[in-house]
Amino acid sequence: MADNNELVFVPLGGVGEIGMNLALYGFGPASQREWIIVDCGVTFPTPEQPGVDLVLPDTRFIEENVSSLRGMVITHAHEDHYGAVLDVWPRLGGVPVWMTPFTAGLLAAKRASEPGAPQVPVKIYNAGERFTVGPFEIEAVAVNHSIPEPVSLAITSPAGTVVHTGDWKIDPGPTIGPLIDEARFRAIGEHGVLALVCDSTNALREGESPSEEAVAKSLAKLIAEAPGRVAVTTFSSNVGRIRSVAEAARDAGRKVMVMGRSLKRVIDVATELGYLEGLPEFMNEDEYGLTARAELVILCTGSQGEPRAALAKLARDEFKNVSLARGDSVIFSSRVIPGNEKAILAIKNGLIDQGVTVIEDSDALVHVSGHPRRTELRRMYEWLRPRIAVPVHGEAAHLVAHAELAKTAGVAEVPRVRDGDMVRLFPGRAEVVDQVPFGRVYKDGKLIGSDEAIGLKERRKLSFAGHVVVNVVLDDGYEMAGDPDLAAIGLPKEDAAGEDFEELLVDAAIGAIDSIPRKRRRDLDLVSDAVRRAVRAAANDAWGKKPLVTVFVTR
Repeated sequence: MADNNELVFVPLGGVGEIGMNLALYGFGPASQREWIIVDCGVTFPTPEQPGVDLVLPDTRFIEENVSSLRGMVITHAHEDHYGAVLDVWPRLGGVPVWMTPFTAGLLAAKRASEPGAPQVPVKIYNAGERFTVGPFEIEAVAVNHSIPEPVSLAITSPAGTVVHTGDWKIDPGPTIGPLIDEARFRAIGEHGVLALVCDSTNALREGESPSEEAVAKSLAKLIAEAPGRVAVTTFSSNVGRIRSVAEAARDAGRKVMVMGRSLKRVIDVATELGYLEGLPEFMNEDEYGLTARAELVILCTGSQGEPRAALAKLARDEFKNVSLARGDSVIFSSRVIPGNEKAILAIKNGLIDQGVTVIEDSDALVHVSGHPRRTELRRMYEWLRPRIAVPVHGEAAHLVAHAELAKTAGVAEVPRVRDGDMVRLFPGRAEVVDQVPFGRVYKDGKLIGSDEAIGLKERRKLSFAGHVVVNVVLDDGYEMAGDPDLAAIGLPKEDAAGEDFEELLVDAAIGAIDSIPRKRRRDLDLVSDAVRRAVRAAANDAWGKKPLVTVFVTR
């Protein structure tokens, strides 16, 4: 091995935040590194990002080094790990992408629903297999998570082995898939592990996560004992939970009706791969009126309060043929993603107003996390005994708690790492040696760009204080050829005294023009700026807010 070879780890998302996971591993001399990407995910917009469809990691750094990029490996099919592939891949030089069959199936279904989406060259791998990407030999190791076919990656180069866990937990009773491959992790640990790059989501929680099997038993009891219809909402990708609901319904003599496109898409892929084998067929919405209340389970999207999802429409009673009524139950078999609390609460209140019983994880065991708590983390450190620990997949509190746990587990080196840090894992001590460009870009309709490029900053201002457009026409003598035309969008109709707001702003515009000597009105930019400032000031005096103001001056 060349004396100047280095192994570096560079997270462009997911470290210091939950979501938008994208990690780079680079090996070779600093000027000639070969790179791979592990995971390529999205996060979702907040109310402060109006109109944005998805939030993607900024990949400028690897785009600038795309000639040295050898491939992308996806650990599993959650949106925060693979959701950016179709948007980011076209900028990455056509590199191959490695995925498990379930992830590849969901990507194909997603591509089919997005006209113009690229045809990504997918290479299939399965847990237990090894493959080579550039200078790295990669082994996929089976773990448990809340989706089919999750894997950790043992990434080996001449510098040693790094285990990148992806999302994982230790589940003694998964409803789908094998147990976590403890024996293989122990064997990798015996061979020697340079670094463990590990999930921190539940690093603040002591103990162990309950099993999916326990959730299945709890759901079965709730569904069997419910007097009316039961609607269950969960994450669309949780095929194990879908299977548990379907089995519980079957055993209670009920049929399952599926509502929501993302659920139907996942069910199609899972059925094709055999994960839902042996279950009765799901019914469609046309059969709703033919099914007795006590014989129906509705499996629906909307666990995070999405306003257009099936559960939100049920809460607003917007479906023509499907509705809930007093005595029915809705089970939220999911956790609340931070930021979605208000939207979820609105749906719950809508359901409660209809007389529907709402059941959530504080009422019964209806959901478990797919991430390891502290006892599970300690077991992973016991199995692998890494020299270096790099906590990822978490906000600052999670990362710091995980770092302290790693130190108490005997890990010698635990560097502080955040998005954009370049961490040298080999040779020498692990340390941050550089910073690379990182951040967020936004998918907005058909366009992708920075907040400035897509107009998000101005749109945010518009959402706060509206927009005023003023058109001023000056005659040949630079007098006003009539009152300015003005349109106010998103502003009050009247001020506190009941005066028409637009008239107040027109008066301000006229006053500003009148205050400019006629000779100086030849400077149309000066007139425009004076009108803009006057209209903003008048709005602020009457309302306490300054709208965006656009002024056109012509003669």
